[in-house]
Amino acid sequence: MASLSSQPSKKGMRSPGGSSNSQGGSRNSNGQTVKFARRTLSGRYVSLSREDIDMSEESSGDFMNYTVHIPPTPDNQPMDNSVAAKAEEQYVSNSLFTGGFNSVTRAHLMDKVIDSEVSHPQMAGAKGASCSVAACDGKIMKDERGNDVTPCECRYKICRDCYMDAQKDTGLCPGCKEPYRVGDYDDDGPEYSNGTLKLPAPNGKKDANNMSMTKRNQGGDFDHNRWLFETSGTYGYGNAFQPEDDMYGDDEDDRLHGDLENNDKPWKPLSRRIPIPAAILSPYRLLIVTRLVVLGFFLHWRLMHPNDDAVWLWLMSIVCEIWFAFSWILDQIPKLCPINRSTDLEVLREKFELSSPSNPTGRSDLPGVDLFVSTADPEKEPPLVTANTILSILAVDYPVEKVSCYISDDGGALLTFEAMAEAASFADLWVPFCRKHDIEPRNPDAYFNLKVDPTKNKSRSDFVKDRRSMKREYDEFKVRINGLPDSIRRRSEAFNAREEMKMLKHLRETGADPLEKPKVLKATWMADGTHWPGTWAVPSREHSKGDHAGILQVMLKPPSSDPLMGNGEDKLVDFTDVDIRLPMFVYISREKRPGYDHNKKAGAMNALVRGSAILSNGPFILNLDCDHYIYNCKAIREGMCFMMDRGGEDICYIQFPQRFEGIDPSDRYANHNTVFFDGNMRALDGVQGPVYVGTGCMFRRFALYGFDPPNPERMTQAKDSETQPLTTSDFDPDLDVNLLPKRFGNSTLLAESIPICEFRGRPIADHPAIKFGRPPGALRIPREPLDAATIAEAVSVISCWYEDKTEWGDRVGWIYGSVTEDVVTGYRMHNRGWRSIYCITKRDAFRGSAPINLTDRLHQVLRWATGSVEIFFSRNNALLASRRLKILQRLAYLNVGIYPFTSVFLIVYCFLPALSLISGQFIVKTLNITFLVYLLIITICLIMLAILEVKWSGIGLEEWWRNEQFWLISGTSSHLAACVQGLLKVIAGIEISFTLTSKSAGEDEDDIYADLYLVKWTSLMIPPIVIAMINILALVIAFSRTVYSSVPQWSKFMGGAFFSFWVLAHLYPFAKGLMGRRRKTPTIVFVWSGLIAITLSLLWIAINPPTGGAAQAEGVGGSTFEFP
Repeated sequence: MASLSSQPSKKGMRSPGGSSNSQGGSRNSNGQTVKFARRTLSGRYVSLSREDIDMSEESSGDFMNYTVHIPPTPDNQPMDNSVAAKAEEQYVSNSLFTGGFNSVTRAHLMDKVIDSEVSHPQMAGAKGASCSVAACDGKIMKDERGNDVTPCECRYKICRDCYMDAQKDTGLCPGCKEPYRVGDYDDDGPEYSNGTLKLPAPNGKKDANNMSMTKRNQGGDFDHNRWLFETSGTYGYGNAFQPEDDMYGDDEDDRLHGDLENNDKPWKPLSRRIPIPAAILSPYRLLIVTRLVVLGFFLHWRLMHPNDDAVWLWLMSIVCEIWFAFSWILDQIPKLCPINRSTDLEVLREKFELSSPSNPTGRSDLPGVDLFVSTADPEKEPPLVTANTILSILAVDYPVEKVSCYISDDGGALLTFEAMAEAASFADLWVPFCRKHDIEPRNPDAYFNLKVDPTKNKSRSDFVKDRRSMKREYDEFKVRINGLPDSIRRRSEAFNAREEMKMLKHLRETGADPLEKPKVLKATWMADGTHWPGTWAVPSREHSKGDHAGILQVMLKPPSSDPLMGNGEDKLVDFTDVDIRLPMFVYISREKRPGYDHNKKAGAMNALVRGSAILSNGPFILNLDCDHYIYNCKAIREGMCFMMDRGGEDICYIQFPQRFEGIDPSDRYANHNTVFFDGNMRALDGVQGPVYVGTGCMFRRFALYGFDPPNPERMTQAKDSETQPLTTSDFDPDLDVNLLPKRFGNSTLLAESIPICEFRGRPIADHPAIKFGRPPGALRIPREPLDAATIAEAVSVISCWYEDKTEWGDRVGWIYGSVTEDVVTGYRMHNRGWRSIYCITKRDAFRGSAPINLTDRLHQVLRWATGSVEIFFSRNNALLASRRLKILQRLAYLNVGIYPFTSVFLIVYCFLPALSLISGQFIVKTLNITFLVYLLIITICLIMLAILEVKWSGIGLEEWWRNEQFWLISGTSSHLAACVQGLLKVIAGIEISFTLTSKSAGEDEDDIYADLYLVKWTSLMIPPIVIAMINILALVIAFSRTVYSSVPQWSKFMGGAFFSFWVLAHLYPFAKGLMGRRRKTPTIVFVWSGLIAITLSLLWIAINPPTGGAAQAEGVGGSTFEFP
């Protein structure tokens, strides 16, 4: 059995001595230059003093540098002290890091992140008291509680930079003039709260105090768990190790081992598979087979009995019916095995968070989770909505130290940056408030808009007072967020005016032409009075949406490993006995440069995957859209029940259903999409798993890296000892270690993080069936503090050039090449043999918003359908899948690529009733008994299947009917446009964009469903309008002709009228959408309607011209039809 690699700690990557490179820039193992400087008001970088720089060398230029390298072993590093570690961590959290292609990575120390005051000690910009050193305006360091850190016993207040200077110069405290006592910051004795015992060093030679600073816990004491995890001094995984014989004597109670503490307890599963009752599923399957057989006989009868009087009508109908039967098979057959699942959160707590002799404090053994939120444009995606999503994530019910939140701002907007900083500041109050009173949902906007009694199930007497205070604070928070655009604009205008005045003064002093207008860039300025490195309001070179540096800011630094209880002092709400820690929160805007294909959302997600692997390396990743928030604070725990259960090692992702708010009560355009989320997805869960739908999905990071699921036959076995490090070749023997840069890029830290995340994502080996498990307790070690070298590496991997000549987007991460990158990404994982799980929770896991306007809905469906057409014509077509993809799963993915082409046959079939009525013919020669019996059986089977599907999926009949209606509406509009757009793109490489051309707003601004009545004209509306108008006119013409006919043929009329009414009934929601509010319809609709009516009238006259009077007199060729 192999163990984790003996990875060098991140803090150990700094060189404590001088730089071995005497030139201007220093480089880490990957060649990334790291420079540290403070930006002045004009944007110029001024050097900052740094710790551990060899002062004997003269530093040239404007920067002072140090080398970043990875030593071969972590235990040969000189000891650092706890104050320096805290100073380094605080420096990193207060710095804005920028960098990218052909540029150095700069750390901009920000004295001010936002205009409002910051109080939480974890947040960037949190300030301490003023430094006591003369002529220094710096702020002293803070601990995790926000208390001032004074490194000397005399309590002399000193900032981080002055402390480093004093250490390098004399080593004396500027206050008492006494030497700093290294390592004596914490006077308390060592505490082994995590249950570890003091262990001898390897071979008994080295003292543990000679280990590097990274082997120390939050209190500055040596951390044996981390020592065990990062070295091969003992056997086993992490801190669950097997000591040598007789190391602690013969007493078995004193021995630490990796077995379960409570072997007498029966093993309990974390999740259960609940089959659909046989009374529902058996008839359901029988009806599918029955309808399939009847369809075969019906199509055979139709082929054998053509309509000789209207062969063209018969031929069009039979071709369409054959395609509809094929499409129905692709959609229905994968629904043969629907299942339900349940989880047991109490068992999860017992296994991973319960106190035990080796874990007296109950430190969590759950794996870490990195949560991704993506946004691109603050004008289209309001910052307040994104901020509320972030707040719901920061307040999630999961171990705080295991959660890391990342926001990807693909637009590089200062508005988004400051909105996220405001959200982090407000989280100081909101998150402890949610924990104290068990608030649900933990999106403040959704919570304060609940239409229920807020005091229900609340036991604390101070709840009403606390809620009133939080509501007042949230209202002020909304005002600040909504006022950010004006605040940024006014600030930028003031600073730009100041720069213009400086330039004018300079021109006067140099004797330049006074009439010449100074050329000053209209920059966007941050709150600390420096240029924003991202996109400016007035775009310029290197400051536009497609051309800006990579930006990384740790908004909230990693929390301490042990709970930090609040108090009633200096807070609006009394948080006594409430954990006030916040999860790590990082703002990332990847580098963008002209000439690079940035691959839209998929590229942004891959940048987050790489950046998070360097910073936190959570083995699981949960991605959310910026408008989808966590509605159930225990959603991550629900998903973890599947990942950590028996058989969970081959699960690539957990897909949660999408639920939406703000939908009109009638759900006119099937926005809830319950037939898909509660029917199709639940059925696929019984095969190989649901498809990935873009949001609300928890991934296994290791699966995203393009590896196959664990296979005992391919796994490399350890040869010599149990402590042989795991490498990537152990999971993929065909992968040459020398080719790692070709697959993952040239980041050594990223490559080394892969086996670690794989190990951390394993379930506990507490059952014989778990072949790829880990021992308990391996994940209780504290998280390493961040340092500047780690951040610099993260900035490097989000640069625009990093993916060049690698397999990112092709095999690794989110897959490129389609607008529906989500489906393709999930398909690739299933094609490699992974399986997925559909997790439907009793309380919705996530909720988001959806377009309730007809035009917006059509354009949303257009994008999905276009992606499906691209999939069909690519190598991701399920016909080309490997044998690892199961047959029913293959049919489901094949249907994903084929369903848009049904629109061609659907439009033809919708015109057939009108053509039948106008021509006086029908698809069959006569309505004989055989045709009617077949039609009746097929219809009854369809109705019974719908009823049984409603039973096992839990949806309503009205929802099913709404889905059928919108299937026809979208099939005759968006799907047809997607086929045209996709074919032109694949065949000719022509891009077509169906854009909005006009819109008419509703009158009532207070109506939450006002968007429902907006009528925005789009070319997608033309086909449904034409179909509806032709069917209506055909009904009128056929009815009038039949009534005034000498020999009325009601059978043919009723056949055509039945199918015509079927078409019009499906188009009813579309017609209501065109009417808008109180029939305020755009003029273009009437123009189109009149034009179609005139055209059809002329067409009818051409087909059946009126006869002359002479012919009528002779009684030849005259028509008996005339208007009354």
